Amino acid sequence: MKKIFKTLPLLALLLIVTSCSSVRVSTDYDKEANFDSLKTFAFFKTGIDKAEINDIDKRRILRAIEAELLAKGFTKSDDPDILVSIFTKSNQRVDVYNNFWGAGAWGWGGFGPWGGFGGFGPGWGWGWNQQPAVSTQVEGVLFVDLINAKKKELIWQGMGTGYLARNVEKKEERIKEFVSKIMTQYPPEAEK
Repeated sequence: MKKIFKTLPLLALLLIVTSCSSVRVSTDYDKEANFDSLKTFAFFKTGIDKAEINDIDKRRILRAIEAELLAKGFTKSDDPDILVSIFTKSNQRVDVYNNFWGAGAWGWGGFGPWGGFGGFGPGWGWGWNQQPAVSTQVEGVLFVDLINAKKKELIWQGMGTGYLARNVEKKEERIKEFVSKIMTQYPPEAEK
């Protein structure tokens, strides 16, 4: 029974972390743009070079965007209708959980063998010697900008926010998830 109550705070922390694992997406677009006429794309090197991430992750993001656009019927071109650019931000999030519920703590009202119900002694109750749990995660934001190539005007922007993975395999999956969820919002639906 003690093991169950000792693992409850860890399970709660795991639940919180996994519930935060999804990518939150928002978009903005120019209502005057004719998205149906856009069929070709190229990457906007000047904008991509300014993104503050390593070159490996840039290539991962660009490959994922290219795959999404090709799946939507776009073709890559030297004379494109749209230019694709990216921008990234990240924030380190530190969470401190002061969960003082513990097993085997000395306190009033314990349910242990010496405390009985309502007595004083070791048992289940508020734990005064518990250390806070500290969790750090990096939350990233990926912006995907689609720019009218002829006018050089931003016509659509998708933004995905979520927690980043650290190992290579999970990072690759996570980048694909970010891009996929962002690009499901393109083209924007006409307002009814």
